[in-house]
Amino acid sequence: MGLLNKLSYPQRLFVWLLGYSLLMVGCFVVFQYHREKEFKAEEIDKQLQLINTYILTELGEGHDVPDIRLDDFKPFDDIRVSVISDKGHIIYDNTLDSLPKTNHLDRQEIRDAVRHGAGYAVRRHSESTGNYYFYSAKKSDDGNIVRTAVPYSVSFRGLLQADYGFLWIMGIITMVMCVLGYFATRRVGLHIIRLNRFAENVENGAQISDTEPFPHDELGEISNHIVRLYARLQQAVADRDSEHRAALHEQLEKERIKKQLTNNINHELKTPVASIRVSVETMLAHRNMSDEKQILFLQRCLTNTERLQRLLTDVSLLTRMDDGSASILKELVNLTDIINDVVEDRQIIAATKGIRIENFVSHNVIMAGNASLLEAVFNNLIDNAIVYSGGTRIKIELISIDNDKVVIALSDNGCGVPPEHLPRLFERFYRIDKGRSRAAGGTGLGLSIVKNAVILHGGEIFAETQCSGGLLFKITFLRNSK
Repeated sequence: MGLLNKLSYPQRLFVWLLGYSLLMVGCFVVFQYHREKEFKAEEIDKQLQLINTYILTELGEGHDVPDIRLDDFKPFDDIRVSVISDKGHIIYDNTLDSLPKTNHLDRQEIRDAVRHGAGYAVRRHSESTGNYYFYSAKKSDDGNIVRTAVPYSVSFRGLLQADYGFLWIMGIITMVMCVLGYFATRRVGLHIIRLNRFAENVENGAQISDTEPFPHDELGEISNHIVRLYARLQQAVADRDSEHRAALHEQLEKERIKKQLTNNINHELKTPVASIRVSVETMLAHRNMSDEKQILFLQRCLTNTERLQRLLTDVSLLTRMDDGSASILKELVNLTDIINDVVEDRQIIAATKGIRIENFVSHNVIMAGNASLLEAVFNNLIDNAIVYSGGTRIKIELISIDNDKVVIALSDNGCGVPPEHLPRLFERFYRIDKGRSRAAGGTGLGLSIVKNAVILHGGEIFAETQCSGGLLFKITFLRNSK
């Protein structure tokens, strides 16, 4: 019943009609099968009883059972003949070399013959031969029983099969009636289902769609008009609410990002500020320290001051990008020249680390963009490779260019990045090796700046570890981003 309740109203009506028809046909099938089988079994029993009567007549005239010829009896060629005493013991069987000593009075055909003078069994296993037989028994006046049997073979089973022609015709007619009944009730059923669903959806405040039309008649047209009008009204309200939710979500997201950024900045400021304070306090407490130690502490203060400056610069740039693309001025720039300038500026620093920068971008790439942000993209990527890759080569190449976009690849031959870190590589303040990153003076914002700058130019950036080793950044810029 649970599955039936999940069906639609026309389907349930059709299922009930089909079930009723199948039940009616099934009753006729069972009745007709048993009636036909019983009738045919009785016909076979009558033929075997004629043989039993013939054998009893021959025995009454003094003939022995082996001498009685049964060749004239058709259609049975292989007939098993047994003679059973009134005590239930077999005294003759034409298929056995030795007679069994078991009592046969409990056999169905023998029991019926003792009580009623004759009996039969349709299919029973013989313990003596191991085969199945159709048995027919008849009791003589002296109390002995003559039993004939024919093997229950495939052909014999076919003889007992009922004639299903009439039943198949009835079944086909019933199915045709069910199909016609289904189509007759389907139209009204669709009206009922859709109106019921519409009423439930309106009550529950669900989204109403007018994509499923009612049947094309007067009631269907009226229903279609009602649904479409309500759907349009609901869509207008949904659009208004969606705009409000989007605006609220954007505002909350900005506040969350700013709060997160503030917390992260506070955490990042602690280390350099603490280092500067310790250095200054140490110098104040030990006025007579050597010049070498004073220079050491002053260099430490300068290093942490530079780190603070880089952090503030990166935060200022991120805040500027978070305010939206409207505040970022774009003009036609030559991306090739920007890359050349960055590479030339970083060659000396890279050389001190034993790293060679190879620039294969020679085709002039003109696009709409912000020069300082594009410069920041390649500055941060190259600096990241110089400081953390551990390789000896940085390669920049033009992958593809068309009227809409340009794809640039920047790779190194260093140690690469473990796969588990790649999804979070562009998160703010995310570091793979925090101690090493801070020791190198990194702010943890470089790759986040890269990703935001690329997005502001309508593009996307992916990072992957190369099979040959090293990290590969694939950057896509839209050439006409707004």
